Amino acid sequence: MTISPLLILTIVIGIIWFVPIVCRRVHVPSIVGFIIAGIIIGPSVLNIVNEGPTIKILGSLGMLYIMFQSGSEIDINDFKQYKYRSLFFGICTFFIPMTLGIVTSHYLLNFSWVTSILLGAMYGSHTLMTYPTVSRYGVQKNMAVNITVGATMWAIILSLIVLAIAEAKTSLIGIDNGNMAIMDGLWIIGRLSVFLLSVLWIFPRFVRMFFKRYREPISEFMVVMLMLVGSALLADWSGLEGILGAFLCGVSLNRLLPNRSPLMGRITFMGNSVFVPLFLISVGLMINIEAFWSSWKTMLIAIVMIVTKLVGKSLAAWIAQGVFRFSKHERQLIFGLSHATAAGTLAIITIAYQMEIVSSEVLNAAVLMILVLCTTASFITEHASKEIALRESAKLVADHEDDYWLLTSVGDDLRPAMREIGEMASLDNIEIKQSADWKDVSDIVEHTSKSVIVYHEAQPINTINRLVVAVPRYAEKERDFITCFGLVRRLAGELGAKVVFYAHPDTQVALQAMCRRPGKYLRAAFRIMEGWEEINILTHTIIDNDMLILLSSRKSTASYHPLFKDIPTMLTQYFTGYSSMVVYPEQLTGGPDMDTLLMEIPPTSKTWSMISRVKRFVLRMFRIKS
Repeated sequence: MTISPLLILTIVIGIIWFVPIVCRRVHVPSIVGFIIAGIIIGPSVLNIVNEGPTIKILGSLGMLYIMFQSGSEIDINDFKQYKYRSLFFGICTFFIPMTLGIVTSHYLLNFSWVTSILLGAMYGSHTLMTYPTVSRYGVQKNMAVNITVGATMWAIILSLIVLAIAEAKTSLIGIDNGNMAIMDGLWIIGRLSVFLLSVLWIFPRFVRMFFKRYREPISEFMVVMLMLVGSALLADWSGLEGILGAFLCGVSLNRLLPNRSPLMGRITFMGNSVFVPLFLISVGLMINIEAFWSSWKTMLIAIVMIVTKLVGKSLAAWIAQGVFRFSKHERQLIFGLSHATAAGTLAIITIAYQMEIVSSEVLNAAVLMILVLCTTASFITEHASKEIALRESAKLVADHEDDYWLLTSVGDDLRPAMREIGEMASLDNIEIKQSADWKDVSDIVEHTSKSVIVYHEAQPINTINRLVVAVPRYAEKERDFITCFGLVRRLAGELGAKVVFYAHPDTQVALQAMCRRPGKYLRAAFRIMEGWEEINILTHTIIDNDMLILLSSRKSTASYHPLFKDIPTMLTQYFTGYSSMVVYPEQLTGGPDMDTLLMEIPPTSKTWSMISRVKRFVLRMFRIKS
């Protein structure tokens, strides 16, 4: 039966839309979800979709994009700083698994030496599949991460060199005529020179010149895509694999693509929402489920592959920990980053299968290994990144809880209540003023640099059971962020009230670090609020005996949002029956900058924002409590 292409397209788009939602719900990495979805719709289960030309092309583009992203994330300055350490760990993380792989493949699985060496290179390679997790938690500047990223480049290069030799594309093997060997060698050197010169020197200069003359978004995006595909094509022409060209293209263009630039946002969005999911789905389509229970050899090979890879990469991580004096969580992080495998492994095993060096059993086993290792790597990287982010934040955040407060209320005279709040929150140096209206409040905020609290009382402060705190994105960048957090912590402690923070995932990392500070622990719940434009979600969550706390800011500050001007209207229309506080952090003119007190937390990709909004829509539609 012929299936309509439109039906296939609908199914694939539906998978790309729905799988991340389900995975986040059940706490399973999306990588795994897409591969499993590919298996389900593939020939071995439902047989709805086959790996047709279109999916194959887009999947290949996804593989190239992963390598491009890995290269673009490399900070050249950091790489230069840790180049020798990266080289050391690159040698360890490649040759230890490779050696184990050769031994187990030849002596345990009875493969030939050529096959064993090729599989050994597969064990030595890895792909930074879990690097987005590292970026999400803001620990990409950690030395362990930089060393692992640099080592990845060496591991990829070494594995692809082995692959090139196995393909007999060089003059290193299979040459009998001396004159031909020389000519072939010169021709190979010439093609490699053209490839390296083009990707590392010509392409970045061309892109820079193009960006200066043309600022049209679509043209900018397409020229980067052209350089990506062109680099892969040149690599293939020179006798190497296209993924190496994509990787080097990312390295050469990363200075022209700042992480927070609109162009990088578009590239990341397209990659994470289209290319990478299609690549992972195409991996699932390659798996033959029947082979796992019909052939015991496939399962045996898969088990040997998984154990060999895990042991080899684990030994390399232990050595790195001992040599570089990493912590336990840093060791876990480099292990999580370095044992995930996808692009390089697929390239090696696919080409080996096409050359009839390995059987279909080995191919299926390798794909199963990818599935298992991506799963374990995602969980390990997630755990280690979170722990490092929390520990570094708690370590780097200075105890900056100076108390200089100006308390005011609009309309009603609440000076006794505000004095009580000051006592409960242990606020010193308090100044209390009465404001006639919000215009008066604006004048106060504009003409003072002190922390300002605008208080509205709907019920006595000592009857509050829960604090609902809305924190804008980048609030952790404010100089007095810690002081405002201290206010919430002390109020919650005195009232015995629960605390619920609504904030962007990146800001939540800083809040969680603050909650876990020694001696100042705060038990709190966290809900996602991608931006201040979603503040209306609080109308559905606030209940009786709640106090609403809105963390605002002044103009020209890091966390300022134009919608802050609508806070008075919003409070009047939707929250007049609830006690509330609007807090304006102190705008310091000197002292330490929060950028030096807190690690830099990059914005989450637009894909995750979209997924989060869709998830909340689905939950509300089915009335599922998040």
